[in-house]
Amino acid sequence: MIDLRYYQQEAIDETFNYWIDGGGNPLIDLATGTGKSLVIAEILRRLLDDCPTLNVLMLTHVRELVQQNYDELLSHWPDAPVGINSAGLGRRDRKSQILFATIQSVANYDVGALGERGLVIIDEAHLVPHKQVGQYKTLIGKLREVDKDLRVLGLTATPFRLDSGRLDQGDDRLFHKVVYSYGIGKAIEDEFLAPLVAKGSANTIDVSNVARRGGEFVAGDLEVAASAVTQAACDEMCIKAADRKSWLAFCSGVDHAFETRNSLRDRGITCETITGKTPKADRDRFIEDFKNGKIRCLTNANVLTTGFNVPGVDMIAMLRPTLSTSLYVQMLGRGTRVAPDKDNCLVMDFAGNVMRHGPVDDVSVRDKSKKQKEGRAEVNSVLAKTCPDCSTLNGLRALSCWVCKYEWPVEPKHSAVANENITLLRRDIKPQWVDVKQVSARLNLSKQGNLSVRLDYLVGLTIHHQYLPILQRNKYGQLAQNWWNIAVSAKCKPNGADIISIEDYVATFNDAVASNDSNLKTYRALDATLVKVIIKEIRLRQDGKFTKVFGWKIEQHFIAANNSAIVQLEIDENNRVVDASWEETRHAG
Repeated sequence: MIDLRYYQQEAIDETFNYWIDGGGNPLIDLATGTGKSLVIAEILRRLLDDCPTLNVLMLTHVRELVQQNYDELLSHWPDAPVGINSAGLGRRDRKSQILFATIQSVANYDVGALGERGLVIIDEAHLVPHKQVGQYKTLIGKLREVDKDLRVLGLTATPFRLDSGRLDQGDDRLFHKVVYSYGIGKAIEDEFLAPLVAKGSANTIDVSNVARRGGEFVAGDLEVAASAVTQAACDEMCIKAADRKSWLAFCSGVDHAFETRNSLRDRGITCETITGKTPKADRDRFIEDFKNGKIRCLTNANVLTTGFNVPGVDMIAMLRPTLSTSLYVQMLGRGTRVAPDKDNCLVMDFAGNVMRHGPVDDVSVRDKSKKQKEGRAEVNSVLAKTCPDCSTLNGLRALSCWVCKYEWPVEPKHSAVANENITLLRRDIKPQWVDVKQVSARLNLSKQGNLSVRLDYLVGLTIHHQYLPILQRNKYGQLAQNWWNIAVSAKCKPNGADIISIEDYVATFNDAVASNDSNLKTYRALDATLVKVIIKEIRLRQDGKFTKVFGWKIEQHFIAANNSAIVQLEIDENNRVVDASWEETRHAG
């Protein structure tokens, strides 16, 4: 058997624990290139070891994934009772205990044609629509007529869809819970994936006049817009990717894919194109030659976003603007696999996708309850840049700082100078310390009855909010306790005058709420009663479209002794305190 990586074992354990606890249809979220095939193989081996009579159907949408998953299973478990049903692979097994199939090959079978199946596994589960019945749900409905207790397990690198949001939310969802997530950022940090290095382009496709339908750009209009920069983009690729060996270009349509191929050939680059209509023999030959280095570049139109496993890809050219976060992540995932002599993968973004969607390991996830769709970016969504005058975070396309009015030099749409500073990973967006003009703190009672400390920081002309839930036995409650200790209690006070604890203060507040005490506003307004601090600076970082507070520098006025100190508290991404210190600044005689 093949040894599992730690996250693969954790994903499998969480899946079985979910089923043991009576759960329904789980979803595993693993970054592209982190070994979903091996996870599937071990789940199958372990399931049949525990339940020798269980029959399983593994579905996906392309024959390449069927073959990959089949090969991985036999490498991991050589005696696996497995068969294949895929027209593209020339096999039509039906009765194998484990059956790997393309959905197109089995969707129209009659009830019972595949026998009784206790489990369906779907690879690339983000392709299952929420509301439409479709091939997947139609087949699952037929299988449930044979076994009403049928379970479904999904695996994906993008647990959301452009049209319906998160796969585990909504009344029509097939999957009930994401039981495990292992993202691209963590995988790169663990060195299981290759880093992505972004190069902004001086030749970005202008989508301002491209129509949209169903939350995505209209294909015909998009091809016209993309064609306008093809020649310049190919020139740029030949210059900036001169030392790269394996180029993969995502184009805006079939005609655009061939146009890009011809332009690169004119510049001496060996290049072929794969589309949905490329004959199987040609497709296989092109991919094999690409793997072996006989072809330097492959252009494609929406066909190599999944099921394409060539670790050597070291340059991705995005010539296909998209509003789909899922598609964006899938495209970039083609370049993250590790390979010999490959330090990283260069991403040349001619589509504006990096600015539109943000860091690939921290893409925007929106609240569907607010009638917003997860997995969809706005046309003008951007990351952030730091004002050189006041350090305020601004949108990348901002012409002037919204606080101090600093003006960035105006660049034409197709200038000769590219933006070289696009951030592809969340970890590369550095937090910034900014000055605070004023701060207020108050207890906030939600409609659900949950208490939190609300902090309002005035930075320039903007107020940044932070909510710290209190009396919760988790990392967020601990963060609130840490803030209270620094800002209110005697923990940093040399002479320790008695100051009320957070628990006692909340009890007093709750009594005031219950009795409708006229002093309720006083109990709420912590800054007017207890908080004897001046927060000098806060540490901000862009978090999607918003900013998040990751630390404080506090000037503590000691009540019992006439002393002051600057207290610095820094927090990591998991809201754990990573640095806390205070330094005495003066003593009043």
